[in-house]
Amino acid sequence: MGAKTALLVFADGDTRPALRGATRSELSETEALVRQIHPGYVVEPFDESTLFDDIYPPEDITYATKLAGAELYCDRRLVLDLPSELPEHLREAGAGRRIIMHGMHSVVDWLSFAVWEDGLLIRSLSLSPDGGIRENIGKPYDFELPYWAGEHPVEPVPGWPDQGPYPLPFHPLALGEQALRALFGFVVEGHPKSDDIDAEAVHLHGFRVTDPSGEEQAAREAAYAQVRRAMGSPRMFRMGPDGTMHEVSLESL
Repeated sequence: MGAKTALLVFADGDTRPALRGATRSELSETEALVRQIHPGYVVEPFDESTLFDDIYPPEDITYATKLAGAELYCDRRLVLDLPSELPEHLREAGAGRRIIMHGMHSVVDWLSFAVWEDGLLIRSLSLSPDGGIRENIGKPYDFELPYWAGEHPVEPVPGWPDQGPYPLPFHPLALGEQALRALFGFVVEGHPKSDDIDAEAVHLHGFRVTDPSGEEQAAREAAYAQVRRAMGSPRMFRMGPDGTMHEVSLESL
């Protein structure tokens, strides 16, 4: 799976009708909304895209649109490992409405999604195989139940060495796709259904959004450097004649 998402929506109710009837929003109106969710930041028009193409945009980029009954933002900074820590200014921006967060990252098999109703956190789930269940608040939705019941276990990869049981009862990205369909009406991988929303038809305005102090960028680079140090030297594997994977020395490549 290669799915990645970084999605935050403020909606009057069900988000799906707003996306299904999406039209192109006004640039100036959308820019004003982006300035509201990033107070004090420098906001500059960047380019145009679609929900399918930039549901996980580059760093310092926000894609957004204003729909009938919903405002949608794609931005890595708006999706949290602990959704319950949603900043107060975002809670205020979505006051009296439904707030939905959805984030996935295929490199680490991470999923995070959450729903607020009228300021109250109804459901929050954040988990990954390495980090475990970081947050699990509220009653699971019906689309989650088969996964928690063990009906979608992760099967071992044939030929891969040193495999133990997958540390979670399901693959986070598999549940993440179900959450995306249930909450937004489409998927980014897998088999689309005939009544799924066409995410490529949802136009987004892009903006470069940067911290003028440079503190956010510096903190991000420091975090990346820490991750690189923790990862150490990369390991390389090659498939042998018997179909199993064997580690190879980097010097031999």
